[in-house]
Amino acid sequence: MLVGLVAAMLVTLVWLAGRYEASQVQSKLERDTADAVADIRTAFSHNLQSLQALQAGDPDLASWEHRASGLLSLRRELVRVEWRDTQLRVRAHVETPYRVIQTEPEARATAQSDIALACANARRIGAASYSGSYFQPQRDGMGSEMMELCVPLLDNGHYTGFLTATYALQNVLVDVVATSLQRGQEVSFTEPDGTRLAMVGATRRGSRMFQAQQLLDLPGTALMLRMGSWHSAPSVFPNVLTALVTAMSVALVTVLVVLVRDNRRRLRAERDLGDALAFRKAMEDSLVIGLRARDLQGRITYVNPSFCDMVGFTAQELVGQGAPLPYWPPELAQEYGARQQVRLSGQQVPPREGYESVFMRRDGTRFPVMIYEAPLINAQGLHTGWMGSFLDVSEQRRVEELSRTSHDRLQATARLATVGEMASLLSHELNQPLAAISSYASGSLNLLEPVADGAAGPPHQPPLPEPLRGDLREVRTAMQRIAQQAERAGRVIKSVHDFVRRRDQSREVVTTQALLDAVMPLIRLQARKLGVQVQVTIEAGLPAALCDRTMVEQVLLNLARNAMQAMDDARIHPRVLELRVARAASNASRGWIEFTVADCGVGIPEDVAAQLFTPFFTTRAEGMGLGLSLCRTVVEQHGGFLGHARREPRGTVFTFTLPAAPAEAAAAASLSEPTPTP
Repeated sequence: MLVGLVAAMLVTLVWLAGRYEASQVQSKLERDTADAVADIRTAFSHNLQSLQALQAGDPDLASWEHRASGLLSLRRELVRVEWRDTQLRVRAHVETPYRVIQTEPEARATAQSDIALACANARRIGAASYSGSYFQPQRDGMGSEMMELCVPLLDNGHYTGFLTATYALQNVLVDVVATSLQRGQEVSFTEPDGTRLAMVGATRRGSRMFQAQQLLDLPGTALMLRMGSWHSAPSVFPNVLTALVTAMSVALVTVLVVLVRDNRRRLRAERDLGDALAFRKAMEDSLVIGLRARDLQGRITYVNPSFCDMVGFTAQELVGQGAPLPYWPPELAQEYGARQQVRLSGQQVPPREGYESVFMRRDGTRFPVMIYEAPLINAQGLHTGWMGSFLDVSEQRRVEELSRTSHDRLQATARLATVGEMASLLSHELNQPLAAISSYASGSLNLLEPVADGAAGPPHQPPLPEPLRGDLREVRTAMQRIAQQAERAGRVIKSVHDFVRRRDQSREVVTTQALLDAVMPLIRLQARKLGVQVQVTIEAGLPAALCDRTMVEQVLLNLARNAMQAMDDARIHPRVLELRVARAASNASRGWIEFTVADCGVGIPEDVAAQLFTPFFTTRAEGMGLGLSLCRTVVEQHGGFLGHARREPRGTVFTFTLPAAPAEAAAAASLSEPTPTP
């Protein structure tokens, strides 16, 4: 590790030295490029002043040509100077004596457009302007990149003409820039897009090329000055020995730092591991679920305190125990042993939803448990045993038994209520025909009474013979018995009706929480079977209700069951049943409480909604059609209202109201109720 670290340090130092030398070369090249651009700007500025001096003293053409010849002999980068009038016609011109440019007339005509553009821009800005570069071919087949400078001439604010000067970009590089360059550099003019225009090159003197570029921004145009330099590889090898000693020293210090850091990291990891173990121990001790671990031979390797409390044995008594385990009931030990052998052999994977079994406490009592098991995998990925969690479900079974008992009680109440509803319906439907029968019987008796007793018949009709009067007396007797039986049937129906109506008087003060608590076990039992989530919301500060407790509980249960059955469809997800209790619209004389049962089922079609509360109307093959009719009757007997509405985006909402108990009755009821045990 140390040798590798030293080698890495040495390589890093060599690389850093090379990078440093390369950065120095690049920085120097960029400085040289900036200096070259500054030199070009200075030269162009001097040339502009010299061109403006040509017009000093309003010279004639001969004098002007003499001055221009002197300027071109000093400035070799200028190859032509022209004096033009305001219409850009040439009045006089002078060419450089150092380089004879044989210009074709067509080529010179092409340059006129660049001159015109430069002069137009100069006139617009009121100062000298440069044209873009253009290629000037010659008669010998060669050519050169040129650039025009146009200087406007002013006299008392009026334009009198223009001076144009032609630059040869190659001469600018040779006479202005190259004099200050080293022999290992090359410099060139390029367009902003990278097109090379002119270059002063140097032979290759190295294996690596460094480049720098600087923008030469002139009025009317822009050029890019690019400079390159060839260099050999960085000369770092003479310093290898010094670098090696330095690297070894740095490596030793680094090793010491790494050792100290590693020792601190190890101590921190041990402390974190201890904290994690303590945290896991506290978490396992706080669980109410029993935990048990077994090895591949079926021996117990770990139990948590909850498991020990569950079975009544200590951890020392259980750890290391194999089959038969002390908490197995003796009558089931053989079955449990066979099941454990199958499980340990890997032939059967325990179900993820768990399975139910029976354990025995130390005192011999049996209790049901729910078992969930999973393979125990170590850090290397090896299967070392099984981890199981155990839940004592005896309390849950007791609650379910109570729920079933309450369910049976409510079923009996529902049947009695159904009988009462049917009796009420029959009394309403039969009273009218019985009254008609009694009326017809009384009318018939009134007609038969004088005839049967031997009185005279209608006028001009002789009395009836005795045998016929005897028959009429028998008919009269039969009609009397019909009237008596009709009256008796009416009394029977009235007594049944009065029996049903007497339930209105069995009212008591009940809190809304107590009403929901009575039916919630049954609702949650069916919700668990159908996979329905139940949400209960009770507004704070609600008054108690004055109602027939049993019948209202039946109403809540019927509505909740109908809502859950409406969601019993595989396409509906999630399935949520909402039960809400809130204060309804009230007045000074009477308060009301509103109960809401909402589902997210398929909803109620309009044709079904029209007959929803009709007795004996049902959409289920096994239904009787009396549930909602009974619910409406119970709610209306309390003076409330039961209705339903569509729920957006899906489902139905049933709402009914109950009268709130007066404050005095609620206070008396709360005083008479026993204090609940916390």
